[in-house]
Formats: sequence, structure tokens, C-alpha cells
Amino acid sequence: MDLNTIKPDGTNGTAIKVDNRVFKIKPNEAVVHQAVIQEMHNQRQGTHSSKSRGMVRGGGRKPWRQKGRGVARAGTIRSPLWKGGGTVFGPEPHPYKKRMPKKMKQLARKSVLSYKAGKGEIFIVDDLTQPEPKTSAFHNFLVSLNIQDKKVLVLPENMEKNIRLSVRNLPNVNITKADSASTYELISHEVLLFDKPGLLLVNKKLAS
Repeated sequence: MDLNTIKPDGTNGTAIKVDNRVFKIKPNEAVVHQAVIQEMHNQRQGTHSSKSRGMVRGGGRKPWRQKGRGVARAGTIRSPLWKGGGTVFGPEPHPYKKRMPKKMKQLARKSVLSYKAGKGEIFIVDDLTQPEPKTSAFHNFLVSLNIQDKKVLVLPENMEKNIRLSVRNLPNVNITKADSASTYELISHEVLLFDKPGLLLVNKKLAS
């Protein structure tokens, strides 16, 4: 399968050959869904917590005598039944980690790449390096591709400083290394903007 490339000046470049096993498979929606759920679960910190009756400060003295007042017995003012008391069965810190086989993760990414390649939502630039960190210059490049109003994920082979600084102030543009992009990142952006080395790296990594 061949994918068209774009020169830095916006004109058409030479086509690049990619593996059909990566960019031309039938998307597996079920695996993509599992991969997204797994990635979102693994982003959760799981630090939520609450205080049990033993952790709430105070309540060391019995509030009133055991018998004779005509009311229920009470041993501490920090009982879960009282205002300001502890919590019963409250949230406790625990991990949300989910595991997923490597081949399923690769299939999910290949499914998203194949879908976007079929929709024409993958753009490949011969070279994304910037001579200086200039946001306006990168925005003008997006305008030349007519994708300035879309949510764009920039996927270079190397996270060079100038390209990072040029992208970071654009509200609808994100950047990550081509071979580190997750399924969620790929599917949550309307356009994937690769540089040529980055695409070849992804093609090699997922085809193996």
C-alpha cells in the first residue's frame, strides 16, 4: 500500500510504501474498545480515600453514662452514626491497573491506523523539523493543509525542542513520539500528522 507524502512547503511529495498488515486491515472495533478502556483505567491514580472511625480525631471519652438517660448507648462521638464521625465502607486507595496482551494492543493501534488511512486522515510530511520555535509558522503550515480547525496529533520520530515549542500553544494540536502513541491518542484526534521517519518507525514496529 502506498501513502502520499507532503513536502514542508505544502506541495505533494513522493509516495511511501507501507505494510498492508498495518494500514489496510479490517478494523477490530471490539479490540479498540478494550484497548481504550485499559489505557483510561491505567491513567487513574486510585488515591481516593476516607477516614474510618478509628482515623477520625477525637472521641476518646464516652459521651454519657451507659445507663439511666433513656437514650441509646454511645461509646464515642466519632461513631459513623454521628455527624463528624467516621465513614463505613468508604473508598480506599487501590490500583485500577488492567492488563492486555501485547498482540491485542498492536491490533488496536493497527485498526485505528487502517481506519484513518482509509478515511484520508493521515498526513505524512517529509520533514517536520523547524529552524526556530515559531508557533505562527507551524499554524500556517496547518492552514496550507486545511486542517487548522481540526484536532491534530503530531507524530514525529524524535521530539525535537523546536517542534515541541512550536506546537504547545496551539489549542487543538498535541504532540507525542510516533512509536509511543496510545490507541486512545490515535482515535481521539481527527488528523494524524506524521513525519516520514516517524511513519516508517511505526510501520516497522507494528508489522513485526
